[in-house]
Amino acid sequence: MILLDSTVIVGFLDADDALHAAAVAKLRQIVGRQPLLVSVISYAEVMTGVALGHHPRDRVDGFFDAFVNELVPVDRSVAARAATLRGARRSLRMPDALILATADLHEEIDTAICADGDWPKVRGLHCAVEILRARTSATG
Repeated sequence: MILLDSTVIVGFLDADDALHAAAVAKLRQIVGRQPLLVSVISYAEVMTGVALGHHPRDRVDGFFDAFVNELVPVDRSVAARAATLRGARRSLRMPDALILATADLHEEIDTAICADGDWPKVRGLHCAVEILRARTSATG
Protein backbone atom coordinates (compact mmCIF):
# COMPACT_ATOMS: atom_id res chain seq x y z
CA MET A 1 0.00 0.00 0.00
CA ILE A 2 1.05 3.56 -0.67
CA LEU A 3 0.47 6.60 1.52
CA LEU A 4 0.13 9.87 -0.42
CA ASP A 5 1.19 13.18 1.10
CA SER A 6 -0.83 16.32 0.44
CA THR A 7 1.92 17.65 -1.85
CA VAL A 8 1.20 14.83 -4.28
CA ILE A 9 -2.56 15.38 -4.14
CA VAL A 10 -2.27 19.15 -4.60
CA GLY A 11 0.20 18.58 -7.43
CA PHE A 12 -2.34 16.36 -9.15
CA LEU A 13 -5.29 18.69 -8.60
CA ASP A 14 -3.60 21.95 -9.62
CA ALA A 15 -2.53 22.15 -13.29
CA ASP A 16 -0.39 25.18 -12.43
CA ASP A 17 1.51 23.38 -9.65
CA ALA A 18 5.17 22.61 -10.40
CA LEU A 19 4.49 18.97 -9.47
CA HIS A 20 1.42 18.56 -11.68
CA ALA A 21 3.01 16.55 -14.51
CA ALA A 22 4.98 14.37 -12.09
CA ALA A 23 1.93 13.76 -9.89
CA VAL A 24 -0.27 12.85 -12.86
CA ALA A 25 2.39 10.48 -14.19
CA LYS A 26 2.92 8.84 -10.78
CA LEU A 27 -0.79 8.34 -10.17
CA ARG A 28 -1.23 6.86 -13.66
CA GLN A 29 1.55 4.43 -12.74
CA ILE A 30 0.13 3.30 -9.38
CA VAL A 31 -3.66 3.72 -9.43
CA GLY A 32 -5.30 0.31 -9.62
CA ARG A 33 -2.05 -1.50 -8.89
CA GLN A 34 -1.77 -0.69 -5.19
CA PRO A 35 -4.26 0.66 -2.68
CA LEU A 36 -3.74 4.35 -1.93
CA LEU A 37 -4.08 5.69 1.59
CA VAL A 38 -4.03 9.24 2.92
CA SER A 39 -3.50 10.44 6.47
CA VAL A 40 -6.28 12.56 7.91
CA ILE A 41 -3.57 15.21 8.32
CA SER A 42 -3.05 15.36 4.54
CA TYR A 43 -6.81 15.40 4.04
CA ALA A 44 -7.07 18.40 6.38
CA GLU A 45 -4.26 20.16 4.49
CA VAL A 46 -5.99 19.63 1.14
CA MET A 47 -9.35 20.69 2.57
CA THR A 48 -7.70 23.87 3.84
CA GLY A 49 -6.93 24.58 0.19
CA VAL A 50 -10.64 24.18 -0.52
CA ALA A 51 -11.54 26.58 2.32
CA LEU A 52 -9.06 29.12 0.97
CA GLY A 53 -10.45 28.85 -2.54
CA HIS A 54 -7.42 27.11 -4.08
CA HIS A 55 -9.32 23.99 -5.16
CA PRO A 56 -12.98 23.36 -5.93
CA ARG A 57 -14.61 21.09 -3.36
CA ASP A 58 -16.14 18.80 -6.01
CA ARG A 59 -12.71 18.23 -7.61
CA VAL A 60 -11.16 17.33 -4.25
CA ASP A 61 -14.08 15.08 -3.33
CA GLY A 62 -13.82 13.44 -6.75
CA PHE A 63 -10.11 12.74 -6.22
CA PHE A 64 -10.69 11.12 -2.85
CA ASP A 65 -13.71 9.14 -4.07
CA ALA A 66 -11.92 7.87 -7.18
CA PHE A 67 -8.41 7.16 -5.93
CA VAL A 68 -8.15 6.92 -2.15
CA ASN A 69 -8.98 3.59 -0.54
CA GLU A 70 -8.76 4.79 3.05
CA LEU A 71 -8.22 7.86 5.22
CA VAL A 72 -5.93 6.76 8.04
CA PRO A 73 -6.60 8.34 11.45
CA VAL A 74 -4.07 9.65 13.93
CA ASP A 75 -4.21 7.89 17.25
CA ARG A 76 -2.10 8.01 20.41
CA SER A 77 0.59 5.67 19.05
CA VAL A 78 0.94 7.70 15.85
CA ALA A 79 1.15 10.92 17.87
CA ALA A 80 3.83 9.43 20.12
CA ARG A 81 5.86 8.18 17.15
CA ALA A 82 5.51 11.58 15.47
CA ALA A 83 6.91 13.26 18.57
CA THR A 84 9.90 10.90 18.50
CA LEU A 85 10.51 11.55 14.79
CA ARG A 86 10.21 15.31 15.31
CA GLY A 87 12.53 15.17 18.31
CA ALA A 88 15.16 13.35 16.27
CA ARG A 89 14.87 15.71 13.30
CA ARG A 90 13.88 19.22 14.35
CA SER A 91 13.53 20.48 10.77
CA LEU A 92 10.60 18.06 10.33
CA ARG A 93 7.32 19.91 10.77
CA MET A 94 4.78 18.26 13.06
CA PRO A 95 2.17 17.66 10.31
CA ASP A 96 4.85 15.87 8.29
CA ALA A 97 5.97 13.93 11.36
CA LEU A 98 2.37 12.78 11.91
CA ILE A 99 2.07 11.64 8.29
CA LEU A 100 5.41 9.82 8.41
CA ALA A 101 4.51 8.20 11.73
CA THR A 102 1.26 6.99 10.17
CA ALA A 103 3.18 5.32 7.35
CA ASP A 104 5.80 3.98 9.73
CA LEU A 105 3.40 2.33 12.17
CA HIS A 106 1.04 0.75 9.63
CA GLU A 107 2.81 -2.39 8.47
CA GLU A 108 0.70 -2.61 5.32
CA ILE A 109 2.10 0.72 4.07
CA ASP A 110 5.20 0.00 1.99
CA THR A 111 5.87 3.49 0.64
CA ALA A 112 5.08 7.10 1.47
CA ILE A 113 5.16 9.46 -1.51
CA CYS A 114 5.79 13.17 -0.96
CA ALA A 115 7.67 16.13 -2.40
CA ASP A 116 9.61 17.03 0.73
CA GLY A 117 13.33 16.30 0.40
CA ASP A 118 13.64 16.17 4.20
CA TRP A 119 11.52 13.02 4.55
CA PRO A 120 14.14 10.54 3.27
CA LYS A 121 16.60 11.93 5.82
CA VAL A 122 14.44 10.61 8.66
CA ARG A 123 16.10 7.48 9.98
CA GLY A 124 14.53 4.31 11.35
CA LEU A 125 11.36 4.21 9.26
CA HIS A 126 9.79 0.86 8.39
CA CYS A 127 8.58 2.13 5.02
CA ALA A 128 10.26 3.56 1.96
CA VAL A 129 9.97 7.26 1.18
CA GLU A 130 9.65 8.25 -2.46
CA ILE A 131 10.21 11.84 -3.50
CA LEU A 132 8.09 13.26 -6.28
CA ARG A 133 10.12 15.84 -8.18
CA ALA A 134 8.89 18.52 -10.54
CA ARG A 135 9.57 17.75 -14.16
CA THR A 136 11.46 20.29 -16.18
CA SER A 137 10.85 20.95 -19.84
CA ALA A 138 14.24 19.44 -20.64
CA THR A 139 13.42 16.12 -18.96
CA GLY A 140 9.88 15.78 -19.37
